[in-house]
Amino acid sequence: MPLFTVFTPAYNRAHTLHRAWESLKAQTLRDFEWLIVDDGSTDGTQALVEQYQREADFPVRYFLEPHRGAWAVHNVSMRESKGDLWIKLDSDDGCLPNALERLKHHWDRIPDTEKHRFAGVTGLCQDQDGQLVGTRYPLDLLDCSAAELEYRHKVRGEKWGFLRLEVVRQFPFPENLSGHYIPESVVWCQVSKNHLTRHVNEIVRIYWVDAPSLVTGRPDPRRNAAGHRLWCQTVLNIESGWFITAPLRLLRAAALYARFSFHTGASIGKQFSDLKTLGGKLLWLAALPLGTALWLRDRWTWK
Repeated sequence: MPLFTVFTPAYNRAHTLHRAWESLKAQTLRDFEWLIVDDGSTDGTQALVEQYQREADFPVRYFLEPHRGAWAVHNVSMRESKGDLWIKLDSDDGCLPNALERLKHHWDRIPDTEKHRFAGVTGLCQDQDGQLVGTRYPLDLLDCSAAELEYRHKVRGEKWGFLRLEVVRQFPFPENLSGHYIPESVVWCQVSKNHLTRHVNEIVRIYWVDAPSLVTGRPDPRRNAAGHRLWCQTVLNIESGWFITAPLRLLRAAALYARFSFHTGASIGKQFSDLKTLGGKLLWLAALPLGTALWLRDRWTWK
């Protein structure tokens, strides 16, 4: 079994997939597999991957799925990954040649007796011109949860790293929600609840900022309301204790929870009962008027 599974979700990115391919061919650490899960591409992605499979000197596994959204291909990767360490490399990004080697180096520095407390290791990103993306960590080696990183240390911008597969497998996306989009924070928030991450000020990923979005125009907030509702509900249930540190961020999440709940048809009673913490309930109650106003504005705008 490989040490790493490098998971790449693909949807009509045949014109950029070569970035991930060339990055993986150049890796100094070879103990990995490349798992590509295709969300129903129609641009020749399958033929391109078949070419990669013929040329690769490492396992390249490909699964073609019907188009359902990023959450669905994520769940496929959870079932199909074979590596102990799972890392997502987007289909329009790349990584430095020593990225996997350096991430393993930092993982190996954590004592075996402490590894159960950690979800993984995360480093920094640079853009295609070599400029740092986002902010650095306040320490060159920082062990903390993802929530602490956001709320206390206020680190912003793209980061990249791996998670232990046995940890991330515990939190699949629900498959009974309408729409094609569920924010990834639904998973990361749950992982962060009981696990630390080792954060290192070392650049490992190349984050291209020139890739055009596949989404055009202003999105209809009703289309993926169920996924956004779940995201806000998860934040309120797990991270409401950070209110003193980041009151506006959490009040915003509470207002959006009410907004998207109304779009899914969830009643006031349902919204209240789905929140499991006192802090989450109080935040929702305080933000309910704003959330209701946002929902009414959406109805007027998208009627």
